[in-house]
Amino acid sequence: MTKKTLKERLDKGPVICAEGFLFEIERRGYMSSGEFVPMVSLEHPEALENLHKDFQHAGSDIVQAFTYNGHREKMRVIGKEELLEPLNRAALKIAKKVAIDTPKGMEPNLMGGNISNSNIWNDKDTSKNKEVEKMFSEMVGWAVDEGADILIGETFYYAEEAYAALKVMKQSGLPCVITIAPMGENIMRDGVSILDTCKELEQRGGDVVGMNCFRGPNTMMPYLKEIRKALKCHVAALPIYFRTTKEHPTFFNLPDNNGCSCHTPHKTPFPTALDPMQCNRYEIGKFAKEAFDLGINYLGVCCGASPMSIRETAESVGLKVPASKYRENMSSHFLFGTHERIPQHQKDYTDKA
Repeated sequence: MTKKTLKERLDKGPVICAEGFLFEIERRGYMSSGEFVPMVSLEHPEALENLHKDFQHAGSDIVQAFTYNGHREKMRVIGKEELLEPLNRAALKIAKKVAIDTPKGMEPNLMGGNISNSNIWNDKDTSKNKEVEKMFSEMVGWAVDEGADILIGETFYYAEEAYAALKVMKQSGLPCVITIAPMGENIMRDGVSILDTCKELEQRGGDVVGMNCFRGPNTMMPYLKEIRKALKCHVAALPIYFRTTKEHPTFFNLPDNNGCSCHTPHKTPFPTALDPMQCNRYEIGKFAKEAFDLGINYLGVCCGASPMSIRETAESVGLKVPASKYRENMSSHFLFGTHERIPQHQKDYTDKA
């Protein structure tokens, strides 16, 4: 099959992109939480390849290279700067391998190179900001070398850092997806509004502009409605898989509302005790359908994502994916099923079960 461009796909209908690899790889036992460095591409490449395949099976149209936090500054923090390029190239090669090996009957996947928040950008002290641009440039260069079809810049909470990332990405000539992740003040950290940041990113050439991470469906959707109404380009919506609230818009300070008396060593449920605040699959499906009905075609899930949540996202907007074969079928359940062979005494017991 001929590989269509990102814009051609988005013009035609929904495109699904799985993110959130940090949490899922940590759950699978191949990463240290908190440190969150994607060493898995070097230490357990088979685990990363399998994760990409699982998301692909669930309906992701884009294999996003797992280089989030794989930038020079983070590698300095953990004392492994010499592994920076090998890590990036390994992650890109794995993503490309999976993208090329799209299951029969599916449209060929796109491989996305990835850059993200540097954590050292500072609007008050700009001395390191040029260094951030150099970090972006080297990562984009490796992505181009390894055959990326698109570039994805994500999780920016400074407007100016997002602009800098997009400038570097645009120099590659590849289609660019750029998404922001405002903190709990509901404004970018350098004082620019969420909407104005997205409008500026569109003006600067973003092919797809929107939001990802930090916010769950409830606290991301109000801004997406404004963004979709104001922008002419395609819009992206990739919330986290947790129930953030108006009082706690992001997952960083999200309290455990389930009365758990256990306390984490780091005082907050984030990032290792968020389990009770997870969305269910139907909430994610509802969000995706609402976003799609607004005219948002670039859809996915970020931190907390699992293949099941990606399948739900895809199916909620009318797509049938390989994993659809295994969606729930309660008709055969021993208590709640409707099959004629399920004994009546089992059905009668459901209220007491």
